[in-house]
Amino acid sequence: MMISKATIDTDTNEKLTVSPDTEYQDKEISSTITKRDLWIVGFRGLFMEGNFNYERMQAGGFCFSIIPALKKIHRNPHDFSLALKNNLSFYNAHPKLFTFPLGLAIAMEENKEKPETINAIKAATMGPTGGIGDAIDHMTMMPLTLGVGAAISLQGSIAGPFVFFILYQLYHFFVYFWLLFFGYKSGVAALGKLSEQADKLGRAANIIGLGVLGSMTAAFVKVSTPLVVTAGAAHVNVQTDLLDRILPNALPLALVWFMFWLVQKGKSPSALIFGTLALGVVGHVIGIF
Repeated sequence: MMISKATIDTDTNEKLTVSPDTEYQDKEISSTITKRDLWIVGFRGLFMEGNFNYERMQAGGFCFSIIPALKKIHRNPHDFSLALKNNLSFYNAHPKLFTFPLGLAIAMEENKEKPETINAIKAATMGPTGGIGDAIDHMTMMPLTLGVGAAISLQGSIAGPFVFFILYQLYHFFVYFWLLFFGYKSGVAALGKLSEQADKLGRAANIIGLGVLGSMTAAFVKVSTPLVVTAGAAHVNVQTDLLDRILPNALPLALVWFMFWLVQKGKSPSALIFGTLALGVVGHVIGIF
């Protein structure tokens, strides 16, 4: 409902002019957000996907995260209500990097920017944070920390999973909270830099991730065959005399590419994992592997 002009009573019995629901009434700018407030917002943000839904995606989690900051910024009930409504609009970004736009939004709310401007900035960050986040997190840091943990486990130590968990969470929390403070301090100026460098950062992270996956394939995927081909008096070991001389680790590489192709075709990763286990057992019994 559009209200052109009216008055409401505040707790201090002051009269405030109600402007349309596209702007905040109280436009006085003051630095009210402290580091403690940002820490509180950050910890609430860890639960941002608890209200994930297919209508507004992460909107509920984003709004839940920013509520403590909004309460300090908007003392006017009308402005606080408008800010809550604005931050419940559709939102979807990488859950580990969304703290950058969260910090941006807090800085803009504190500066009493128009709600539609804040929404536009949030929408502009969804693509870059999603692309960079997937490249850095899923393609680089997770395989890298998994590789460290797997290497320890292969030595017979039970510490492998714990090392992976600790390393991955250290990276996660450092990036998560650093981006929150960086986004708040940098404000909108950082958005242009992010957009300019998004493609380069994403491409670099993808290249590093592919290199990590390639090295992990050679180190941890163990596929070999004991087959021996006999031709008269000659005995040729298929693995050592043929495949390893043409391309070392050819079978592990072929298996990884085959699995990647099946995933691209929409096959269930869980089904592929159990299918590979079953194939390995059967292949060992009949002497293929």
